[in-house]
Amino acid sequence: MKHLKTLFAAAIIWLASATPGLAQSLIRDAEIEQILRDWTNPILEVAGLQPEDVGLYVINDPSVNAFVAGGQRIHIHTGFIMASDNASQIRGVMAHETCHIACGHTVTRARAANVASRPALVSIGLGVLAIAAGAPDAGAALIASSQQFAALNFFVHTRAEEAMADTMAVQYLVALDQSPMGIVEFFEKFRYQEVLSEARRFPYFRSHPLSSNRVRTTRRLAEESGLADKPEDPVAAKQFDMMKAKLVGFLEPPARVFRDYPPTDLSQPARYARSIAAMQAADLTTALKEIDSLIAEEPENPYFHELKGQILFETGKPVDSIDPLIEANRLLPGNALLQIALARSLLARGEENDVALAEDALRDALIAEPNNAFAWTQLAIVFEQQDDRPMAQVATAEAAYNIGNYPRAYSFAERAIRELTPNTPAWRQASDIRNATDPALPENEVFWRRRR
Repeated sequence: MKHLKTLFAAAIIWLASATPGLAQSLIRDAEIEQILRDWTNPILEVAGLQPEDVGLYVINDPSVNAFVAGGQRIHIHTGFIMASDNASQIRGVMAHETCHIACGHTVTRARAANVASRPALVSIGLGVLAIAAGAPDAGAALIASSQQFAALNFFVHTRAEEAMADTMAVQYLVALDQSPMGIVEFFEKFRYQEVLSEARRFPYFRSHPLSSNRVRTTRRLAEESGLADKPEDPVAAKQFDMMKAKLVGFLEPPARVFRDYPPTDLSQPARYARSIAAMQAADLTTALKEIDSLIAEEPENPYFHELKGQILFETGKPVDSIDPLIEANRLLPGNALLQIALARSLLARGEENDVALAEDALRDALIAEPNNAFAWTQLAIVFEQQDDRPMAQVATAEAAYNIGNYPRAYSFAERAIRELTPNTPAWRQASDIRNATDPALPENEVFWRRRR
């Protein structure tokens, strides 16, 4: 029996290593986050949810995907945004994902996944027995098939939920007097995914399997709404074009940027994308020429000033970056990301009172985003420049904790505790981090294992 358990564990490890996940990172951008909030918050409210309770995360991943995970958290891949043709398509899918939260599917799917996994475990067990009995090829085939068994069982449970989410998405959008055709267009654009093998489908269509009946039903509901032919809101259309241009500028090679947005294209999205691409290529002259032309047209746009500040900072001119970032913060007060950008430039300049101004900006940002690791890292620099080593260690521990680096967080919290006065707020903060990252706690094992 002990030998069988060892083989069983080895089989699971082999399964996991056979399908390694891609490394993913979050995209933080004040403009993109605000646009998505502008589109999504009204949908959340119509669905009976509190927008401030629902997280919205943009993941830097070229694949087409959007999903709900970790409770009330909607995740969107950059690939999904860039594969969409208009704002209506994104809003349609966001409305669909909203139902998964509002309709309680995050709970029922966890139960469904548990039920669906049982045949898979049986298949893995049979495969292990076959390997142990001297039939490795048959055992490997049984183990490999286990994922398919689980998926088929899971989709039996989720098919009705997908249909409900489509229906509710149409209802949410109609309640907002918006055309629900975006979700239909999105489905029909990728309808070919239905005939592809599971491995070749985009992640979105592996977790949201399409069917001809599902597409037909959603189209019928949209057409019956009376809003199917309602034109796109021009404000949303411009937001979409600027957001997509920004992502292309930051994430795609310059060759694609200049292919999609050639110099002959003088539209705002084209100049936006080219300005970013020029910054990436350290072409300061072109980057400033393009962004300055946009600022001249829209001097009250905070995101244009923010980009100019970033261009100057990234090309080695942190002192020159301060004025545009001050203007961006004036035009959009209280935005944590803009405050952090300004603090970074102030710390790089280092003139009299810059450290104090940077500290004020960072503390304000951390009130809005207490888990922002980069803000804590910048605050650690502030404390170092103020010769406050213990508080720099506390801030470093906070930064490490918020990116899941528990060994580093524990180490810096321990150092801070040794130097801080007991029972002060800072000492308690460091003690909380040390206790939360204690390697003796079983739930922390996974975080400490990463170090080994």
